[in-house]
Amino acid sequence: MSIVNNAKVPSPEEIQRDVREFLKDKYGDKIHVPPEPNAMGNEPDNTSGSGTTPPVIHFDLKPTELESYLQQYVVGQDDAIEVLATKICTHFNRMKLENSPGGISELVGNIKSNILMIGPTGVGKTFIIKLIAKKVGVPFVKGDATKFSETGYVGGDVEDLVRNLVHEANGDIKLAEYGIIYLDEIDKIASSGSHFGPDVSRSGVQRNLLKLMEEAEVDLKTPHDLAAQMEAAMEAQRTGKVKRKKINTKNILFVTSGAFFQLADIIRKRCNQQPLGFKNPAQAELENDYVDVLKKVRSEDLINFGFESEFVGRLPVVVTLNDLDVNGLYEILRSPNSTVILGKKRDFQSYGIKINFKDDALYRIAELAFQEHTGARGLVSVVDRLLLKFEKTLPDTDINEFTVTRAVIENPAAELKALITDFYVKKFQKRFLATNGIVITFTEPAKQLLQKKAEKSGRNFADICNDLFKDYEYGLRLLSTEEFTVDEETVLDPKTRLEGLIKKSYVKGE
Repeated sequence: MSIVNNAKVPSPEEIQRDVREFLKDKYGDKIHVPPEPNAMGNEPDNTSGSGTTPPVIHFDLKPTELESYLQQYVVGQDDAIEVLATKICTHFNRMKLENSPGGISELVGNIKSNILMIGPTGVGKTFIIKLIAKKVGVPFVKGDATKFSETGYVGGDVEDLVRNLVHEANGDIKLAEYGIIYLDEIDKIASSGSHFGPDVSRSGVQRNLLKLMEEAEVDLKTPHDLAAQMEAAMEAQRTGKVKRKKINTKNILFVTSGAFFQLADIIRKRCNQQPLGFKNPAQAELENDYVDVLKKVRSEDLINFGFESEFVGRLPVVVTLNDLDVNGLYEILRSPNSTVILGKKRDFQSYGIKINFKDDALYRIAELAFQEHTGARGLVSVVDRLLLKFEKTLPDTDINEFTVTRAVIENPAAELKALITDFYVKKFQKRFLATNGIVITFTEPAKQLLQKKAEKSGRNFADICNDLFKDYEYGLRLLSTEEFTVDEETVLDPKTRLEGLIKKSYVKGE
């Protein structure tokens, strides 16, 4: 006797929900089951990233157009921008040609224009690639190469970067296959020469990247995704076959970057191979300018640095970025598209405060940031540190605009105190004039005394004035005066000073 099972086969969404509830009951919140990439229903119907009908790439930027766009935002990197704009435009335009109807056939053994960017920290390497991805309109994912070597992985996390492109493309596998993967600190996975035998961890990461940087297919679902495995099993039971969604990396552009601090010594050693006792001027200059040395890099130098020759071969485009001096940092701040200044203006704007910067203040910020030795990142650190008290204090006042001068940069605490004092002085003056028709002014010593009283009592300047001079509203009107100056004597003993003025007025009247 046979039993026919008429139970309804659950949908993938139901399987996901059941698995999620089961894991939560058993393990609590320690286990997280990620949602399916097509949870929003926007994943294409293709089951493999290597389908036979590639999409038409809507990309028509010319190198000069992309170069002009980048120069609006990036300062002091003209040579690097020229190379990047040209090679990346060519990369996407060539894909458009090969994938368009009636286009040319692909070359066997073609090497993609993957890029290696060499330069000190904080010169804009990540920023440039983000700008390019935004302008082109392709998904962008950034990863840190150090975590691959530190964990000893031989590729799991690297493939996760490819999967993350699908997430950035809102589940569109085909769009993800034309994205950009940016790997920072790539110099950290170079094999170390300070030990005997192969450096398994770092060399292993290089070898794993080799496959992805050329052409490989990556499963959309990770092997440790329990929900995906159960769904695949149910689908196989229902249809008799398993469809595996894959992402092809053939057209994904890989951009790597690093500071390569020891690379300059390797290049100098190669360039200085000559008889002893003689050094020409060109070689002497090599020893002095770190960036100029890096611009002379060759594949053999990268191999001596610790990269495998096959890995270097997958990075045919090498770009060296300039270090930023004080003038370069100053130009970044002066740019109308400066994210440092625009970001700080937006911070204050969120409190209804307009902030302006004088040129001499910007230059002083650049000088201080240069001392940080972290490139453009130092600009953010310096601006945040100097304006933190302003950002904290001004929202408690009615101040809706202030200007950052060089004096503010040199002594922010004193300038903030002066700004707050001036604000409350004007507030008291306006109220007194509106109420009594009398113009009140303060001598500088009087303002300092009043400010000390305010700080000691934990109150603001205007409240202190209102208490000390409340009798003056009637008294000064009685004297029929139109203006009055508050000096030190008035602050120290306001009652005696007012009584003296009134007696003096009576004596005059007699």
